[in-house]
Amino acid sequence: MATSSSWVAGGFQTDFARNWARAGHGFAELFQAVTTGTLDASGINPGDIGVIHVGNAFGQLFTGQGQLGGMPATVDERLWGVPATRHEAACASGGTAILAAMADLESGRYDVALVLGAELERTVPGDQAAGHLGAAAWIGHEGQQAKFMWPYMFSALADEYDKRYGIDDAHLRAIGRLNFDNARVNPNAQTRNWTFTDASFTDDDAANPPVEGRLRRNDCSQVTDGAAGVVLVSDRYLAAHPDLARRSLSRILGWGHATVGLSLEQKLRHSADQPYVLPHVRKAVLDAFGRAGIGGVADVDGIETHDCFTMSQYAAIDHFGITAPGESWKAVESGELAIGGRIPMNPSGGLIGGGHPVGATGVRMLVDAHRQVTGQAGPYQVPGARTFATLNIGGSTTTTVSLVVGAAS
Repeated sequence: MATSSSWVAGGFQTDFARNWARAGHGFAELFQAVTTGTLDASGINPGDIGVIHVGNAFGQLFTGQGQLGGMPATVDERLWGVPATRHEAACASGGTAILAAMADLESGRYDVALVLGAELERTVPGDQAAGHLGAAAWIGHEGQQAKFMWPYMFSALADEYDKRYGIDDAHLRAIGRLNFDNARVNPNAQTRNWTFTDASFTDDDAANPPVEGRLRRNDCSQVTDGAAGVVLVSDRYLAAHPDLARRSLSRILGWGHATVGLSLEQKLRHSADQPYVLPHVRKAVLDAFGRAGIGGVADVDGIETHDCFTMSQYAAIDHFGITAPGESWKAVESGELAIGGRIPMNPSGGLIGGGHPVGATGVRMLVDAHRQVTGQAGPYQVPGARTFATLNIGGSTTTTVSLVVGAAS
């Protein structure tokens, strides 16, 4: 158990449907929006920010801009001189930025941390964007035959599940439908106004075209511009500012973090004789549960998980322990993953419905978990939620970050 805590004072997310490049905007405008929005949501005096952590994976590839740790002070001179670091762990960049901020607070080095995640991906055509995102694989060693790297890799993960346990692609389509349906009521979701038919979630080649292998268009998350932010504070800061305790705070109860090799083949070889296809993901989840002092998934009220593809959410279901290994389909069929079900998953719409600006995703998950346990999730609120879990992965689960977030009291 951690000897000290990190508290979420507030969080903010930009509208993930917005195309910042089309509007003629770049990282400066995106960081201005997320920095201002996050500070306003937290109620924290900007002069109290002791450290800044920024999650961003592909800034140089999509825009040519690096050194994004310096962007918060560039757009808000109230942050001039505050130490800042950019973190890159592919799609888990935001998760690792959160962990670094927590470590700073819990060590006593700082008492208030601003954590921002941001990505611009709509600066180039879709095929080129897919190529940039593929940089998180083991380049030159895997996926050389793929047109689209990540659908290819997660189709291969589905094939591995099929080999070990059997898998029905209809369950993948149902996960996609669930997340798009949830996104309809999320005012920041990228796909909230998209139109679908029943055929959009079938193997109809016109309504749901193949992308790579067994994955189709509506099995895939979105190419997205956007940012999210939180302000974290320490026990010491909270004790010194009793007025803050009257706000809607949440507490990060537990965390898990694992990193393994880059290639998917290497991961699958390591797990060949184990019940979980990705045992390091299972360990990260169990570490988060253990540090939170809870017995397992039955003790959480909902989950925001990494559905870069329907297959990654399918894998998350059994790795969270909602079902036995290889039996994720049971939770899909039962309806227990829907809002109002036993264990709602991605009430926000996740990455498929909500959008996936890579460096922002892990932070956005924490924002949504915070909103859920403080009763501020609005139309996608899980009734009575007090504890939420998150799972943020980078690459083919090369980097895994899991959090458990609870209400303040």
